[in-house]
Amino acid sequence: MKKSMICIVCPIGCHLEVESSSDEFVVTGNQCKRGPVYAQKELTSPTRPITSTVKIENAIYNRLPIKTSGEVPKAKIMDVMKEINKLSFKAPIKCGDVLLKNVLNTGVDIIASRSL
Repeated sequence: MKKSMICIVCPIGCHLEVESSSDEFVVTGNQCKRGPVYAQKELTSPTRPITSTVKIENAIYNRLPIKTSGEVPKAKIMDVMKEINKLSFKAPIKCGDVLLKNVLNTGVDIIASRSL
């Protein structure tokens, strides 16, 4: 199988060409060592970090920015977002507070990315 993709690991945005057989990946077009690792991960089990906001009461703003502590499997992003959209908090919240542990058994926590 041959596939073209753009690496998103760093700002260069290398145009990668990936040839894969049953268990071997040959990647060309990368300018750094991270390109082949990204390509293999993207083809076998793609993941993404999530950033969003949740409702907060008794604060300067109505929304609190959040992020995941790691990357979520791409297939579960919409389900994780449904869980995030259910959340609501009351101030005060500190940056770095864990708001939801192990969301949907992904091993990833939802963390406040601002103090309010």
